[in-house]
Amino acid sequence: MIVNLALSSMNNMFPVLAIETSDNICGASVYFNKEKYFSSKIILKHSHSEKIFDAIDTAIRLASIDKTEIKSIAVSGGPGSFTGLRIGMSAAKGIAQSLSIPIIIVPTFEALAYQLCSVFPENTEIIIANKVGRDELYFAKFQLMSNNYIFKEDLKIIPLTEFNSLSKDVIIFGNVAELNSGALVNFKNISAPDPEFIAMWAENFGTGKEINDIDFIEPNYIKDFIVKEKKT
Repeated sequence: MIVNLALSSMNNMFPVLAIETSDNICGASVYFNKEKYFSSKIILKHSHSEKIFDAIDTAIRLASIDKTEIKSIAVSGGPGSFTGLRIGMSAAKGIAQSLSIPIIIVPTFEALAYQLCSVFPENTEIIIANKVGRDELYFAKFQLMSNNYIFKEDLKIIPLTEFNSLSKDVIIFGNVAELNSGALVNFKNISAPDPEFIAMWAENFGTGKEINDIDFIEPNYIKDFIVKEKKT
């Protein structure tokens, strides 16, 4: 008998609790497979710290399971809001530690690109651009496949002044419109994946990425978080 060890390993990871807090969505999903998952999401600014456990509890209740039945946690790892990512990561680490289960860190932009694969025709090129501060953007360009994606330009931080020249004639996703005063052609105000796609990314690409030693897990900020000293 031949056993697919990778498949066997991933089967032991489900149901997975997925958490998304990288931007405007505060959401959670209890995910068994593509035909069976239960999601809860809240879109309300500055509410992630108050609402994330409400979303988690709702997803678990909808799934009709006890939280001890969760086998792993998939959490949106960034880039994104410094505060939002830390809230999601702290929730994931606390639950993982209490249940002695592993965490899978999911790259946020890649999970969103994977979600969009089911929406657009094959070979569609898209840009995901979310604000870093007033003058910079997280930026990545993807080519969407039938059930996958490839990077056309790797994830990086760019000055806002470079954005228009890099985004011509490409469908744009993100919150860049909050910073760009000009009209954006082909702009879609979707800046974060739904929580179930955090789980789906883990299902399809997370084999071997399970982390059991969670003490030093950190979000992928890309840009260093610097606290400026106030002058007196």
